[in-house]
Amino acid sequence: MAITAAMVKELREATGVGMMDCKKALVEADGDMDKAVELLREKGLAKAAKKASRIAAMGLVRTAFSEDGKTAAIVEVNSETDFVAKNDEFVGFVEKVAKLALEAESDDIEAFKAMPFEGSTVNDVLTVLIQKIGENMSVRRISKASGDIVATYIHGGGNIGVVVAAAGADTAENKEALKNIAMQVAAMNPQYVRREDISEAELADLGKITLESALNDPFTLPKPILNALLDKAADGVWSKEDIDILNEKRADRSFNFNYLPNFLSEESKNKLAELAVADKAQIVENKIFKGLVSGRIAKQLKEICLLDQVYVKADNGKQTVAEYLKSVDKDLSLVKVIRFEVGEGMQKKVENFAEEVMGQMK
Repeated sequence: MAITAAMVKELREATGVGMMDCKKALVEADGDMDKAVELLREKGLAKAAKKASRIAAMGLVRTAFSEDGKTAAIVEVNSETDFVAKNDEFVGFVEKVAKLALEAESDDIEAFKAMPFEGSTVNDVLTVLIQKIGENMSVRRISKASGDIVATYIHGGGNIGVVVAAAGADTAENKEALKNIAMQVAAMNPQYVRREDISEAELADLGKITLESALNDPFTLPKPILNALLDKAADGVWSKEDIDILNEKRADRSFNFNYLPNFLSEESKNKLAELAVADKAQIVENKIFKGLVSGRIAKQLKEICLLDQVYVKADNGKQTVAEYLKSVDKDLSLVKVIRFEVGEGMQKKVENFAEEVMGQMK
């Protein structure tokens, strides 16, 4: 039976074994996938296969610089437990992989795992490490950035890594500024460098979500709109008990209306939100409401855009990152920012330390 590249790829993905060994096993098994897997297991090559389905959401982030310091690479390599993430052999592997990432032509992780490494490939060396340590691991992602000045920052021993590249004079002051920005990125996790990086579609989605969330939280709406909705609710929509509470609190001049939701039933609050959504067409045309939505969008943009964020080291607590960079060097501009956090977006298993140690002993 002819052995195709697709068959070799399928077996490799199922077992984590190198391509040549996979091809040999398929040839020996005459194309029978199950038999090929069994042959690899018999040879001790597929020990990693049983571990491949286990969640590897711990691990390390590491960075590496090119010789001229103008390029930095960053990698995330995952393990199942923090215990293994501190293993010297695992740490050494991650650091070597970070240096190799400087040679990668793209961020394509599959292409990177097939790159020559220590007489084999990245994936094959990782497979051997999995067999030796006895825990599932994966090279999850790589990236790199280049610029006139490049700074990196590793937080928490390797849980978060940041690379910041900029255009500008390669001075000690500018390098220090980029290091500070890298720390800002690690702490504040901006989604974008500048507002211009946000697409029209993303801005539209942000506006839609902000508008809908405002309608579904009517007690945060401008007072004229809220009062109009409360009048509708009191006109036979709410229960007598909730209407009585509303009238009582409205009659009490000293009552802070912000606390009204604390006295109402959940049913009444849900019905009020339904009234707001039903009146959406009218409410969204209200100038006060438009101002509220615009203000909330502006606030969110300041949180998700790096240059708009308040600089964490600002003496006055108001200076933005953009203003800080300008104060250091008006010609200093960010080119690329990368932030990796171990396991972000992945399901993590919960395991206490004692169980982790016992697992390693087994």
